[in-house]
Amino acid sequence: MYKLRRFLTDYKKECIIGPLCKLFEAILELFVPIVMARIIDVGIASGDSAYVWKMGGLLVLLAVMGWSSAMFTQYFASKASQGAGTKIRSALFAHINTLSHAELDRLGTPSLITRITNDTNTVQQSVAMMIRLLTRAPFIIVGSLVMAMTINLRLSLIFFGASLLIALTLYLVMTKSVPIFSAMQKKLDRIGLIARENLSGNRVIRAFSKQKTECVRVDAATDDLAKTSVRVSVLSALLSPVTYAVTDVAIILIVWFGAVNVNAGEMRTGDIVALVSYMTQILLAMIVVANLVNLMTRTSASAKRINEVFETEPSVKERAAGDIVTDPSAPKIAFDHVSFNYSDDGDEELSDISFSVPSGSTVGVIGGTGCGKTTLINLIPRFYDVTAGCVRVDGADVRDYPFAQLRKKIAVVPQQSVLFSGTIRDNLRWQDKNASDEDIIRALKSAQAWEFVEKLPKGLDSRVEQGGKNFSGGQRQRLCIARALVKTPDILILDDSFSALDLATDAALRRALREHTRETTVLIVSQRVSTVRTADIILVLNNGLLDGCGTHEELYTRSQVYRDICLSQQTEEVAK
Repeated sequence: MYKLRRFLTDYKKECIIGPLCKLFEAILELFVPIVMARIIDVGIASGDSAYVWKMGGLLVLLAVMGWSSAMFTQYFASKASQGAGTKIRSALFAHINTLSHAELDRLGTPSLITRITNDTNTVQQSVAMMIRLLTRAPFIIVGSLVMAMTINLRLSLIFFGASLLIALTLYLVMTKSVPIFSAMQKKLDRIGLIARENLSGNRVIRAFSKQKTECVRVDAATDDLAKTSVRVSVLSALLSPVTYAVTDVAIILIVWFGAVNVNAGEMRTGDIVALVSYMTQILLAMIVVANLVNLMTRTSASAKRINEVFETEPSVKERAAGDIVTDPSAPKIAFDHVSFNYSDDGDEELSDISFSVPSGSTVGVIGGTGCGKTTLINLIPRFYDVTAGCVRVDGADVRDYPFAQLRKKIAVVPQQSVLFSGTIRDNLRWQDKNASDEDIIRALKSAQAWEFVEKLPKGLDSRVEQGGKNFSGGQRQRLCIARALVKTPDILILDDSFSALDLATDAALRRALREHTRETTVLIVSQRVSTVRTADIILVLNNGLLDGCGTHEELYTRSQVYRDICLSQQTEEVAK
């Protein structure tokens, strides 16, 4: 939690004035038992009703002043906690966007969502509680002890003994609870993962009639969380009964020994009432501290998880401060003995890959499942950094480019078609926010998507639901391709983006791409030979190695891997 204090720098005034107001309220509260004692010992004992009314009015005044002070504290606590929570969420989101694909893969989407929402809410609540209670509760405890000492020094020893016992209980519960709260957050991540999978894959689950199986899976995860929650709740539940028990025993002792002192003439009745009131104040303060300890233990676990994200450094870092000079005469893309591995342990995903692509060429990338096709093209926009060798674009190492300059050259259509909620026009303006409707329609026509978009009642203003669920797979793919084509890029990467298209649409789309992207270097990753067959260069990958590089005719005779792929999809006469 201490590491997150930087998010409160803009709320120093609130963090100072809020606790001071609460401190003032606590001071007023400490005067109440003294006033009550005076009413009993002076007003009631002597039958002076005027004095009773005067002291009663003073109690009302103390209550009003305390209420006003509490309202100010509440305002400042809300302002600081909500502001800090907003800043933490914004900073988390901004930092997550600086992380490379490797860190995002490691942390996981469900866990990051939980940290931005649940963990941040816990920290936010903790800030409010600390401003409201962190100074008040200790001050009430210490103040009550001091006031008790001024009334009767010997009886005040009971206060010290009770306070020490309660403090020891708080310490033991806190040390046992922190690890359990950390485990609870991880189990909450697990529930988030399962829920996300079920919501996004709902159609698959229904298609296979796996609703009951998934219900069992969810029940198991929630039961696991419930059992852990029960464990920590049992620990936390000890606080209140132990605190009440210790306090009740202390009150009994105070009344017992106080009565003895009253009979001996060493104390007055009002003093006993004041001591009991101070003991009650300590009890209430200790209960507040107990709740605060519960919250702080949860906050400690949440803050640790938030700091873990902030302390995660991106493995892909921007080196250049300004645009670098490129060489127009150099190959548009060049791989120079490139090797890559997702982790330090394990086999390499790509090994010693070398090839070059002239500007304006169409490149087909083909190979078996898991051979490294997507990994290869992810190195070009520098989603990952190479383990060895280098990738060059326009003669410059991609690691030397500023991200904006490099990715401005490249448009990527990923394997999974991703559309965002909004309108078709909003989605297609991602590549160029100033694109005109003519640019958008041109891109839609090139992507073979205009034929269904123009038939929609609202055309470009038609609504896109979350994830594009209101469009078919092929329509989503074509809209994603159109989004990449709105502003003609230098390099267009199509990562298996034709998989949901029928052969006729596939062929029409490839013809349109050749016509409208003559100066664009196009990389097409596909499992279909027919899709890459007419490419200027075909790269054949096999288990992370470049098995062949050339035209269809050259590879059919030279690469056994390519020949086998061709024959698996077409007859020998057609494959040739």
